[in-house]
Amino acid sequence: MKFEINPKYMLKRSFLMACICFPLIAMVLSFCSNPQEIELKSPDNSKILKVLPESTNGIELSVIYNGEPVVLPSSFKLLSKDVDFSQPFKVVNAEYKSVNNEWISPIGERSKIPDNYNEVKIYLLSESAKLNLLCRAYNEGVAFAYEIPEQKGLTNISLDDEVITYRFSANHDVWSTPKREPRKLTAQGEIKRIPLSKLQLGCERPLLIEVADDKKIALAEAQLVNFARLSFNSGKEGAFEIVSSLDGKLEKLKQDTITGAVAGQWSQHSKVNAKLPLQSPWRVVMMAESHGKLLENNYLIENLNEPCAIEDPSWITPGKVLREGTLTTQGAFAAIDFVASHNMQYVHFDAGWYGNEMDNSSDATTITLDPKRSKGPFDLEAICKYAKEKGIKVMLYVNRRALEKQLDDILPLFEKWGIAGIKYGFVRVGDHESTAWMHEAIKKTAAHKMIVNVHDEYRPTGFSRTYPNLLTQEGIRGDEETVPNSHTLVTMFTRCLAGASDNTVCYYNKRVRTMGSNASQLAKTVCIYSPLQFLYWYDSAPSAPMKDDALWGNTKHIGNEPELEFFNNVPTVWDETMVLKADIGKLGVIARRKGTDWFIGCINGEQANEVNVDFSFLDEGINYSAKIYTDDEIVKTRTRVKIDEKELNSQSILSFDVKANNGFVIHVKEI
Repeated sequence: MKFEINPKYMLKRSFLMACICFPLIAMVLSFCSNPQEIELKSPDNSKILKVLPESTNGIELSVIYNGEPVVLPSSFKLLSKDVDFSQPFKVVNAEYKSVNNEWISPIGERSKIPDNYNEVKIYLLSESAKLNLLCRAYNEGVAFAYEIPEQKGLTNISLDDEVITYRFSANHDVWSTPKREPRKLTAQGEIKRIPLSKLQLGCERPLLIEVADDKKIALAEAQLVNFARLSFNSGKEGAFEIVSSLDGKLEKLKQDTITGAVAGQWSQHSKVNAKLPLQSPWRVVMMAESHGKLLENNYLIENLNEPCAIEDPSWITPGKVLREGTLTTQGAFAAIDFVASHNMQYVHFDAGWYGNEMDNSSDATTITLDPKRSKGPFDLEAICKYAKEKGIKVMLYVNRRALEKQLDDILPLFEKWGIAGIKYGFVRVGDHESTAWMHEAIKKTAAHKMIVNVHDEYRPTGFSRTYPNLLTQEGIRGDEETVPNSHTLVTMFTRCLAGASDNTVCYYNKRVRTMGSNASQLAKTVCIYSPLQFLYWYDSAPSAPMKDDALWGNTKHIGNEPELEFFNNVPTVWDETMVLKADIGKLGVIARRKGTDWFIGCINGEQANEVNVDFSFLDEGINYSAKIYTDDEIVKTRTRVKIDEKELNSQSILSFDVKANNGFVIHVKEI
């Protein structure tokens, strides 16, 4: 299996079929009866993006879904001291194309990804500026970006802001992260259902909006690589508006040494400074009839990114990871042995191996243990050698302080040591400079054949399609926050719309019973997609030294409970994904296929539920065996997980009485 490769690289592979027509006849792309309004329809005609470039209110956009407006005429404005974008525009040309494409992703929630859309590029001209709009309509949603061409002898431009005012017909409920405030982790914050009029500054994307029972939309961003991040706020009082604007830069930065949350003063400088021509990230409206279908179609975000830019990505290995918390040679060898015998792929060494990560003088080119985390010894050379002998890969954590000052030094050094991946910690996010630095760092890491996991506030916008060495990222309220099942069931249908989410699954830690149950912990490996899946987050290999110093929480040794075979068997990337049940905040059931095996995960919220699983998605005429893992207090193990076996076929339906905060998983194999 091969990745799809950008055509400018040597390995060209594309199913792209483009057709550019002037004028288009009997096609879904057309000028409407009003010659100023341009209408763009999705291939299945269910979604329409309308653009009114010559409005007296500036450029206006609206969105129609199944014949009904879901986004009313909404204004788009650019603010710049270099170019006046406020003068009325005229359409001078419009170029159309239709694309019917499919690409292969060996690190995705599905292996074959449809990439079909209609596009128009609208050339605009005013007395003071040139501007091009790029608009696309997919069956999964619509998107637009803008391009600022060279003009007036300018080679660079500064943007003070980009303001889009999305207007709605009612005060719809939205699922919002907290207000962005000093020392608050908003991307990892609690997501709550509130009226859109109650949105507060800094709301993260994707922003899920409850338009109707059969119409769910999400405002999102794609291909944020070298630009300032957008975030949302409510509009003017009394109006049903959501306003997006660009993030500025925090100066005189102070970072909390425990949480990594930052505080500072907002810069008065421009939010984007770039060379011309300049294309913005895509502004996206995802649309579907249900929360489940919206999640199934989240590949739209990746489709709005460039194809794979790595010439030969065969070295990129998804897999399961054990964090080794003792930072000792004994603990490392024990972790390697455990990983090698449990179908896991990586051992990760977290903060403390090169000193205090929050100290600006810490040096990630040295192995200098933080005495608060380990007394050693920690022989990394011997550890890497042993891991290689066992066929196991080694990852290291590096805080942004060392990354920012030492990246060009540590990458060749880590490659020499035999390190396979880096977890970026407490990275800066939001402003243009930080965004550009981080994505350039991911590219540089790829050049040294290392995978990346970005932690803390970063949320993805599809860059993993272009640089698939970015296997996962946080930007999620995960198990470190002792999140109850009910919130995980919100996360699944909000944050996960953006892509891979590193939830850091724990298993023996005492917080499991606060969050839910052990069977629902097993289910998180199916329900929350991450090509790099951290398991046993607070737990140590059986023969590792005990470490219970409160730095890692209530640590335990991993046991030998029989249901651990599910962790051994579950993949981290998939050929097919189906959402069987989606009741946001209350119940979620997801089925994923790898090869001929199916894995089904159920997480239940605060109310008991009868859950029926219909296996009609299985191939007809084939018999299957199913191992079923459920919570059962009668089972006399630490985890109280019961295992049953049944035979199934495509006609089978299984019923489960799932208690509050419990769950189950099923592994289905052909007989």
